[in-house]
Amino acid sequence: MQEFIEEKNQVPLIYDVDVLVCGGGPAGIGAAIRAARLGASVLVVETQGCLGGIATAGMMSHWGGRSSSKVMQEIFELTYEKAKDIGWTDENGCGHDAIYHDIQKIVLEQMFAKENIKVLYYTMFCKAVVENGSIVGAIVENKSGRGFIKAKRVVDSTGDGDVAASSGVPFFKGRETDGRMQPSTIMFKIGGVDYKRAVFPPSFETTIELPKGEIQALGKERLPFPAGHVLLYKQPTPNTVCCNMTNAIEIDGTDAESLTKGVFICHSQIVPIIKFLREYVPGYENCWLMSVAPLIGIRETRHFEGIESISENDILEAKYYENWVVRRAWFNFDVHNLTGASLDKTGVQKNWKQQSDYTIPYGCLLPKNVEGLLLSGRNISGSHLAHSNFRIMSVCIALGEAAGAAAAISIKQNKRLRDVDAKDIQAIVGE
Repeated sequence: MQEFIEEKNQVPLIYDVDVLVCGGGPAGIGAAIRAARLGASVLVVETQGCLGGIATAGMMSHWGGRSSSKVMQEIFELTYEKAKDIGWTDENGCGHDAIYHDIQKIVLEQMFAKENIKVLYYTMFCKAVVENGSIVGAIVENKSGRGFIKAKRVVDSTGDGDVAASSGVPFFKGRETDGRMQPSTIMFKIGGVDYKRAVFPPSFETTIELPKGEIQALGKERLPFPAGHVLLYKQPTPNTVCCNMTNAIEIDGTDAESLTKGVFICHSQIVPIIKFLREYVPGYENCWLMSVAPLIGIRETRHFEGIESISENDILEAKYYENWVVRRAWFNFDVHNLTGASLDKTGVQKNWKQQSDYTIPYGCLLPKNVEGLLLSGRNISGSHLAHSNFRIMSVCIALGEAAGAAAAISIKQNKRLRDVDAKDIQAIVGE
């Protein structure tokens, strides 16, 4: 492989903050707001042109799952109140966890402005700066060029754990046995749906008999592989539906070429999906394409080694950790088929029997070998199956709140992150 040697650059110091949050998705939002409310100066760097990550740029239909996150509940209420100004009355029966994508972007920016949180859009994290085993900041790049952001604490809310990987934190990708990762999806929205006649299957295991056959069987038979499942969700705007139906397998969200391939695959499936809905699903005969998410949904990449790790058995047993920093977490084993469409044989959705909440311990947020850095969101330390549960946005925002609280507390108390007492975090994020 040929190489080009780039000239050495002096990278200017562009910001000096208490807490740098890399990634403005649900986990980054929780971290930034909680740290700022505890008096820390906070800067968020985000590659998209909005806050919210998969909730907004990814056009996810709803938050899903549940957790004890206070910030999440604020977002629900503020989005609903703001949306009422332009006509959302929840007559569609979506619930407050449904995402009014463009309104939520505005609400999140207003929340950040209220807390004096600085944001840099269209800014890419490039490299972690680690000295003597502690992260001291990061190099980023945007339209203004490259720059160094100095920070007392760094929260990695990139989803893929780009900061942790750059810092040298050990990780594995995907499933422990073979490294396979969950498939990727691009969400899209359609209009012209007759709600009175339409059906809205919310899970892979939801079967609905239609005049021309059972809906999931029809999807597997008629849609282009690896698409083949039918997931449709009501939206706050009248007669609109979010489609969670594109599917790209064997995509590595940490590789640019693979990511691009995933986008091409998902885009190629959109028109066939709409034609399928028009022909086979009552109420969708006149549906039309409204919008396509600019951000591809990456479900799984790196799993990092933390001081502690959460397993699927911890979730199934509803294990209570004394050093919890997230509690009342609940979802299912949402494992999308790693080799095709629908639910993987290891996953459980509709038939999930576990109703007990579970907790996540502080050590899952602490990388084993780097001080000053916090894992936040789907990149915390956990198994492949446990990850399929805690990756839901309602749990990720709670993980973000815990990380933001830990960062601010450690600065106030002049302690290493691993020396912060989880009870101090609990006093802030708990109820």
